Amino acid sequence: MSVEEVESVAGDTAGDTAAEATEMAEVAVAATRYPVAPGYRLNVRSGPGTNYRLVKVLPYGATVPINCQKPGERVSGPYGTTDIWDNIANGQYVSDAYVLTGSNGYVAVRCS
Repeated sequence: MSVEEVESVAGDTAGDTAAEATEMAEVAVAATRYPVAPGYRLNVRSGPGTNYRLVKVLPYGATVPINCQKPGERVSGPYGTTDIWDNIANGQYVSDAYVLTGSNGYVAVRCS
């Protein structure tokens, strides 16, 4: 095999590795999203309580990432009563009582 052939094969392998890494990262991101309770359009607040400004309303069938969680106002929803609020984006919080996490406790790090 010539030097050119080795470089060509190595370049192809590097491209495959980068593509595989990208695909794995996309799967990891997708795996960290949680479904909002069916039949609910969920209010997104600027902080961990209903007294905070309404930022937006999520549509039916939405899924959310949970970046971190923090205690706040106690809220009752389809998944129980809790004071845990999920940070889904910068300055955006939803009550964990409306998010199917599979746990009654924290599933992510606490927000600072």
